[in-house]
Amino acid sequence: MKVTVVGAGAVGATCADNIARKELVEELVLVDIKEGFAEGKALDIMQTSALLGFDTRVTGVTGDYSRTAGSDVVVITSGIPRKPGMTREELIGTNARIVEDVSKNLLKYSPNAIIVVISNPMDTMTYLTLKATGIDKHRVIGMGGILDSSRFKTYLQQALNCSQNDLHAVVVGGHGDTTMIPLTRLATVNGTPVSNMLSDEQLKQIAADTMVGGATLTKLLGTSAWYAPGAAGAALVESIIRNEKKVFPCCVALDGEYGQKDICLGVPVVIGRNGWEKIIDYKLDASEQEAFNKSADAVRSMNQVLDTLVQA
Repeated sequence: MKVTVVGAGAVGATCADNIARKELVEELVLVDIKEGFAEGKALDIMQTSALLGFDTRVTGVTGDYSRTAGSDVVVITSGIPRKPGMTREELIGTNARIVEDVSKNLLKYSPNAIIVVISNPMDTMTYLTLKATGIDKHRVIGMGGILDSSRFKTYLQQALNCSQNDLHAVVVGGHGDTTMIPLTRLATVNGTPVSNMLSDEQLKQIAADTMVGGATLTKLLGTSAWYAPGAAGAALVESIIRNEKKVFPCCVALDGEYGQKDICLGVPVVIGRNGWEKIIDYKLDASEQEAFNKSADAVRSMNQVLDTLVQA
């Protein structure tokens, strides 16, 4: 099995490091446009092999997509990171052309690959990838909801003083500060609703903190986060490669599900060897569905900006 990660920056390198450590594949390729950058990151990762006990072969290349040939899964992290004060919408102009070019180059050498999109704004980049490549919708997956749900669990854990591994908590909708929807009503600790343990005020604060989770880190770090996004990407790759059938909230193409069409948005899906296999209906209540519709409207507005850029 072979995986390619495009973009050897902090998120891409962290994703690759997690994939190598878990020995998900025999071969892992890092690609970047900066001369020697991917090669250096790959060599650095390989020099941890004896220390960490993995045998995945990691190589780096500068812009040579022929070296990615035969990849089963490709992860796109390339693009400029979000800076303090910058919205995901502002990233569209630069990142759209990067992601479109990268996805087409990857499919030239790996026509059957599953594409995982991490580049921001993630919902719009996922939609672009699907439209630009024309491949089966089940092979295009945006990672964002996995990361947002992990952040949701972190804030719940801090309030409950429990293990995150005992929490089931999901974020649906767009991967944006105002578009994501932490489903507090459905969050549980080993089957017990968290609403039995936390007040409405606490849950509202946790939801609010989750929604600005990325912006909070950007303000603290001066750039986008990388440990959790990289780990989230690797978790998605793992479920694909190992055919785990895990249910993850991911950005996928909707065709009537959750009341939306012609859009890529975060919903719970089963992830297996062929990509996303089916969408799980969480039966949103009226207020949750209203929030989901508003999220879709906001993402659709970003997609319209993308349409203008593509036509230009």
